Amino acid sequence: MKNKNIWITGASSGIGKQLALDLAQNNRVLISSRKVEMLNQVKQSNPNQIDVLPFDLADYHQAEQWVENAIKQFNEIDILVLNGGVSQRSLIIDTKIEVDERLIQIDYLANVALAKAILPYFIKKGGGHIVVVTSLLGKFGTPFRSGYAGAKHALHGFFDVLRQEHQKDGIEVTIICPGFVKTQVAFNALNENGEAQKAQDEATANGMDVDMFSKKMIKAISQKKKEVYIGKKEVLAVYVKRFFPNILDFIILRSKVR
Repeated sequence: MKNKNIWITGASSGIGKQLALDLAQNNRVLISSRKVEMLNQVKQSNPNQIDVLPFDLADYHQAEQWVENAIKQFNEIDILVLNGGVSQRSLIIDTKIEVDERLIQIDYLANVALAKAILPYFIKKGGGHIVVVTSLLGKFGTPFRSGYAGAKHALHGFFDVLRQEHQKDGIEVTIICPGFVKTQVAFNALNENGEAQKAQDEATANGMDVDMFSKKMIKAISQKKKEVYIGKKEVLAVYVKRFFPNILDFIILRSKVR
């Protein structure tokens, strides 16, 4: 990918940050999140190619204004990467409903709102590319991640339909499903009370390096893949779920993954 104008949400750290750094080598990149100081640190790595547009995904009713601001700031947007979100680590029976609501708001509704807000622009422009980062848990569930898995499953349903309805308008949709990636996602995951658990877990610590993940993701975007699974051996669970669901349950219930 070269000479594209790319807007990335959730770009202050982790996957979004690495993606911005890699894409900025050959493209102009607009990065967003609520963490202004961290966004500015990312910008300083390549100030001529990276620009900043901060906002909080929790305020997703302002999505139309965010899109308007992005277009004014960037003049043109070719690719929107919806990467912002939050994870979870808590059992269903212990989890307050407010936590489920927040996961739906941040992981699902905020991404839906941004996609809906940019659609008229892409249609008028004659095309565009929406990339949404979900999770392997958008394909199957595991304990301690009920609300997160539910929100990610919902993203698959919505963006599959968006692709079908707007293919005629030249709009591409790529769904990226990460497995375990070495980021702070587990550290920031919500517990049963909606607070960050502030602890890394073994599976995430042993996950794919974020720079390798970013390269694989960029390749998938450039090839305009419809849906891609990126990770280590956990990717196999998608296919086990499809053909041998009872075996997957057996494996998950006996694993130590949390």
